[in-house]
Amino acid sequence: MVPELLEKYIWLINTFLRTGEKGLSLADLQDMWERRYGSAYPRSSFNHHRDAIAQIFGIEIECDRRTNRYFIRYSDDVKDSDAASSWLINTFTVNNLLSLGKERLSGRVSLEEIPSGHKYLTPVMEAMTDNLEIRISYRKYTGRDISSYTLRPYAVKESARRWYIAAYCIERDSMRVYGMDRIVSLEITGNHFTMPDGFDADTLFRNSFGVYLPDSRPEEIIFKASEKEARYLEDLPLHHSQKVIAKDGNSVTFSIFVCPNESLVMELFRLGPRIEVLEPAHIRDGIAAMALETARLYDDSIVILNGRSETNGPHKNKDQSERQK
Repeated sequence: MVPELLEKYIWLINTFLRTGEKGLSLADLQDMWERRYGSAYPRSSFNHHRDAIAQIFGIEIECDRRTNRYFIRYSDDVKDSDAASSWLINTFTVNNLLSLGKERLSGRVSLEEIPSGHKYLTPVMEAMTDNLEIRISYRKYTGRDISSYTLRPYAVKESARRWYIAAYCIERDSMRVYGMDRIVSLEITGNHFTMPDGFDADTLFRNSFGVYLPDSRPEEIIFKASEKEARYLEDLPLHHSQKVIAKDGNSVTFSIFVCPNESLVMELFRLGPRIEVLEPAHIRDGIAAMALETARLYDDSIVILNGRSETNGPHKNKDQSERQK
């Protein structure tokens, strides 16, 4: 189920986007709200929602004082101007439509189970709106112990079907990233904090891959992809810095500029042998070492014969058995 408060924000945004710059009067909006949610919509609640939408999505719901109608200026541009906001709006809109129409669409829509921790998204964004510290109980992937942290939530980030909090941790006196699906409990404290001047989440993660905070200098990583894989990579780049640097008849060579981390190496390894990392050497060597380690797990089932890999063991076919006698 889409978190209630975010769903209302998204409904308001989409309502004004549909009406365009002609806008809506408060009375019209209140009627639509009552039909949608079955409750009154005071002006004070609308003003609070306007402020929250401006802070979270960067979208201003303005009022034309000549007509007393509310609207989103350049509504067509808003849909494309901010990729993060557009993605969030579209995601929650689709989720809401699926939730509302699940009975009519039963058996016709197939969705993956996503352990996103989205139930904490609403309280985290509420805390961000008011710049309030939160206190979480958190279980790491590396153990079963539960730790308590006091966080100043600066931003939220989605990556690989999971939601994360980018926050300043009081106990660790540093910026950290926490997966929402690993949060056991969360409470909003009454302690206010001041956001750092000029903070921007996209800038923070600009040279990162995934949700790793940068802890080294970014490097240019060059890799070659098969013609087929290149088409996928052009549609869904590995990183926003990705660019094509060479093409021939059978392959495309790409580069990305990023701080290397374990997540990136794993992603490059996952794409093998459809891609080959050319530079830098330490990334190429790291992937080669992972490939060798993986091969060792299966070396009782693989025999290298004359440069070919053939099945050995219970799955070997009869002709192969005869050739090895």
